[in-house]
Amino acid sequence: MMRRLMLASAFVLAATAGQAAEAIEGNWKTASGETATIAECGGAYCITLKTGQHAGKKIGRLAGSNGRYAGEITDPAADKTYSGTGSVSGNSLQMKGCVLKILCKSQTWTKL
Repeated sequence: MMRRLMLASAFVLAATAGQAAEAIEGNWKTASGETATIAECGGAYCITLKTGQHAGKKIGRLAGSNGRYAGEITDPAADKTYSGTGSVSGNSLQMKGCVLKILCKSQTWTKL
């Protein structure tokens, strides 16, 4: 009985090992070429620009898990904040900002 339980546990661990969540934390090259850092902050993930004209500016806060996140994104040049989402797939982060959920703009960031 114990052996079956151990085998079943090993099977579950092996099956879920390949389903590890894509990490949003880290440094990302934005579509405009700046570097943004995404780090855990207060139960969510804060996005801060590290390079460029707006270096040091917090430009977003997303919450979520398993590669899918939602929250707010700020366009630092226009200083406007939009509802936003982020979706991680490998070394790519698809960022999307929307006004009224109908006027949306997307861009892809690359993990550094």
